[in-house]
Amino acid sequence: MVDKFMNIQNWHPSIKTLLKTQSIINLKLFLIRQRKAKKVILPNSNNWFKAFELTAFDKVKVVILGQDPYHGLGQAHGLSFSVVHGVKKPPSLNNIFKELHNDLNIEPKQNSNLTRWAIQGVLLLNSVLTVEVNKAASHSNQGWEVFTDSVIRTLSKEQQHLVFMLWGAHAKRKSILIDRNKHLILTSTHPSPLSAHRGFLGCRHFSKANNYLKIHNQQVINWQ
Repeated sequence: MVDKFMNIQNWHPSIKTLLKTQSIINLKLFLIRQRKAKKVILPNSNNWFKAFELTAFDKVKVVILGQDPYHGLGQAHGLSFSVVHGVKKPPSLNNIFKELHNDLNIEPKQNSNLTRWAIQGVLLLNSVLTVEVNKAASHSNQGWEVFTDSVIRTLSKEQQHLVFMLWGAHAKRKSILIDRNKHLILTSTHPSPLSAHRGFLGCRHFSKANNYLKIHNQQVINWQ
């Protein structure tokens, strides 16, 4: 398990220091205890840092922040809101695709794997990177938030003209970590069926993101 954390240390120099903090040491111990107790942890440990593997620090253009991974078997694979091809589309992702159609007239696809976004510079980041099967938010407040908050702060401080999409109350609270003078922060309700109709559907975040990138002479995202 420690090796999985070591694999992320080259994403940015600050990660090496972060991994030595007591919060992250405690997080590792928590995950070890979970394993010893025969708990099923999602996603597979090979995918805990998939978002970072696919989107290098200096390639990030957009950050889409989720809360924690899908907790159903076979769903989570390390990218927020994404599921692997062949898995039934979760309701939140279905609403994301509805908004894409409303915003950019992009027809929803059967493939719900968002890897194609990640390799273009969309960091699909969850605040918490693991979860126990069938127990939503079960790994909250164990140290992951310290890790991902640091990532957001570092992106805000060292990058220019990023787009942060913060959907839902939990994600919106992360706006205090971001310099509004340097970056675009887009907020709305969560794409969950419980709240999507109260602001997410119709938010046009995808076209707004591309317009911002274009203004700042960056390649836009192909959201197809």
